[in-house]
Amino acid sequence: MYKIITKKVLNPTVTQMEIEAPLIAQKARPGQFIILRVDSDGERIPLTVAGTDPENGTVKIIFQIVGATTEALGHKEAGDSIADFVGPLGVASKLDGLKKVCIVGGGVGCAIALPIAEALHKMGADVTSVIGFRNKDLVILEEEFKAASNAMYMMTDDGSYGRQGNVTLPLKELLDAGETFDEIITIGPLIMMKYVVLTAKPYHIPCTVSMNPIMIDGTGMCGGCRLTLLQDGKHVMKFACVDGPDFNGYEVDFDEAMRRGKMYADFEKAAHAHICHLYQNVKTEDV
Repeated sequence: MYKIITKKVLNPTVTQMEIEAPLIAQKARPGQFIILRVDSDGERIPLTVAGTDPENGTVKIIFQIVGATTEALGHKEAGDSIADFVGPLGVASKLDGLKKVCIVGGGVGCAIALPIAEALHKMGADVTSVIGFRNKDLVILEEEFKAASNAMYMMTDDGSYGRQGNVTLPLKELLDAGETFDEIITIGPLIMMKYVVLTAKPYHIPCTVSMNPIMIDGTGMCGGCRLTLLQDGKHVMKFACVDGPDFNGYEVDFDEAMRRGKMYADFEKAAHAHICHLYQNVKTEDV
């Protein structure tokens, strides 16, 4: 069992927890993820490592309540425990040698982008962060991004906070003004990352995306997290759990990834309303 050390509600649908996991805390690097189960008969879900504290042996996770498992996790409190917490998995983000980087994060993807921005800032890189949310109530980690960035741009779809518009707006303005970056790293909804890549492409700046497809075992055996990349004119299959989650954004087939990502949307919705009828006609003394 893995103890929940702290819990903090960041907005109505997003929660931050610190989990006691000393070995993972020592080894995890920005860009890697863990797989957890809330209880012994629950489903496995991947969550990106949002930070570590090796001295205290804790790992930070930030999750959005989108299905039955994240809802169950959200009901846990500090002092409670979860059944399984496995990692670190995936390939750490390649940050060595980067001197000037633009980090583009959207929604809960900002929780994944922040440790990368912090690591680059600690390395002495010039970090520009562009973060976007649907509205003011959903903004998370603003102060943390300010602390890790040389320049930060806040965007909301409805204009209720920061500047109105999506994250590609300030990115294009920066590039049009002659700003250059060693790399653009974008993390967020697939549709957002697709358009960040399309915005960056005419400027020939390397663009890395962090993919979050359906994932079960985290070891490449189930094939659920497969992605199609176009490399040297050929379609190549990769697995986000062992080959990623970071990929060259110019190679990713985003349309296919978005279609696959919606495959179980109806099941996730149904899970919230599901009522187990297994014991409906069974007498208490027979159970």
